[in-house]
Amino acid sequence: MMNPASDPPRPETIDGLRSTSDLALAMLAGVQLDLFNPLRDEPLTGEQIAESIGVDPDRLSLLLYALVSAGLLTVDDGRFANTAESGHFLASGSPDYMTDLRTEWAGEFDRKLKTAESLRTGKPQAKLDFAESPPEQIETFLRMIDGRGRPLARLLAERYDFSSTKTLLDAGGGVGGVAITITEIWPQIHATVAELPMVTPIAEKVVAEEGAGDRVSVVTADVTAEPIPGTYDVAIAKALLQTLSPDDAQAAVKNIGRSLRPGGDIYIIGSFLDVSRTAPIQSVIFNLMFINIYDVGESYTEQMHRGWLEDAGFVDIKREPPLQGARSGLMTAQKLA
Repeated sequence: MMNPASDPPRPETIDGLRSTSDLALAMLAGVQLDLFNPLRDEPLTGEQIAESIGVDPDRLSLLLYALVSAGLLTVDDGRFANTAESGHFLASGSPDYMTDLRTEWAGEFDRKLKTAESLRTGKPQAKLDFAESPPEQIETFLRMIDGRGRPLARLLAERYDFSSTKTLLDAGGGVGGVAITITEIWPQIHATVAELPMVTPIAEKVVAEEGAGDRVSVVTADVTAEPIPGTYDVAIAKALLQTLSPDDAQAAVKNIGRSLRPGGDIYIIGSFLDVSRTAPIQSVIFNLMFINIYDVGESYTEQMHRGWLEDAGFVDIKREPPLQGARSGLMTAQKLA
């Protein structure tokens, strides 16, 4: 019981979280309005920004000052300017513009607002169900995910030496962006994308569009049920294990291992939790998404990944530093020679 003589607690954490979410929504509105782009070259008044994006200046000023409070804009003598960070990542004309904020982040907010109902009903209320989705919707989603995966593939290919790699398996590789990107950087590699039957026609289409058919193949396989045909020097599993149940994730790691040559390397890019399950915060929050879009799957702990890898005959298991700028974690291991 609380000591009646002590001061009652203050809702500081609660108020802080409410303010943080409000400022995040302000950032989303700014991205949706593309108000950071007019500020790429010089500071502007609120009226000039409003004219540039076609909104009422009086109402826009309320958002502009919220973005100043959020640390995404500065204001000096009535003229607003991007910070170095917002100009680099949130201005649509920037080479490093975070396109997923505009195309996906609003959907993430909407899905996470369904968390209580998903738990109350025992069913994900924003379920991502390819079996029930029209083909064009599946393709749109997969191409969006592919766009986020390619920068990670480039960072991976630049961090590690793949000069001796001849064959690469991209297990659950979506429409092939990771395989296409890595083989662009390391052209001696022939990559194989293994995916489910509803995905492989789209992957074949993307590979053909990019003229990568001579270095990237696509095969239909369920990595949770069988090894992928062929023998590979390197395997990549990006955002795969976190979408599976623990038993299926363990089976997938074992089947990937069976497809690797002795001494071959695996790179797992995904969402990992520490043993406390409270860090890193990105992985903890990511679990709210899983509650609402999948029947199974979550950010599994590093220890669980290590157990699956050891059971599949992998050694030299490492939790590597995340790829620069990425929210995803990285683990590597080598198949016992």
